[in-house]
Amino acid sequence: MKKLEDYVRSIPDFPEEGIIFRDITTVLQDADGFRLAIDELLRLLDGVEFDVIVGAESRGFIFGAPLAYILHKPLILVRKKGKLPCETISQEYELEYGTATVEMHKDAIQKGQRAVVVDDLIATGGTLQAACRLIEQLGGNVEKIICLMELAGLKGREKLSGYEIASVITYEGK
Repeated sequence: MKKLEDYVRSIPDFPEEGIIFRDITTVLQDADGFRLAIDELLRLLDGVEFDVIVGAESRGFIFGAPLAYILHKPLILVRKKGKLPCETISQEYELEYGTATVEMHKDAIQKGQRAVVVDDLIATGGTLQAACRLIEQLGGNVEKIICLMELAGLKGREKLSGYEIASVITYEGK
C-alpha cells in the first residue's frame, strides 16, 4: 500500500538552487492519492469538536471542501485581498520579501464558533497565522490547524505556537 509521500513529487532546485519543491499536483491528479490525502486529513480531526472549516486560498479550498462535505460542516474562505464581494475584515502578514493581505467576509464566523483551519502546507506560518487572526477578530476560536505537508526547516510552528497543529507529512528541510 502506498503512503501519501509516494504521491508527492519532489522537484530539486525549484524555485531556486538548494530548494526541494514539494508538488501536490501529483497527489491531486491520482484518484487514490487524493482519496488518501483526504482520509489522512480526516484522521487528524478525530476527536476534535468544531463548527466550521476555514480554507486558506487556494489549496486550502481544495482540501477543505471535501472535508466540509464529508463532515457536513460549513466551509469558510480566506481569500487574497480584493477577491470577496461583501464587507470584509483583513489581516496583513509578512512574506519573505514584502507583505500580503488576506480577507474574510465579516459575517463568515459567528462569535463563539469553533474553527478548524485547513491548508496544503505549513511553511513560514504567515498565511495560517493571518487566517487564525481573522477568525479571532470575529469572535471565533481556532480549535486546530491541519495541513497536508509541513516544511519544518522554515519554523512555521514557532509562529503558530499558540495553536494545536497537525500535518500528514513533515519534511525536515525547507
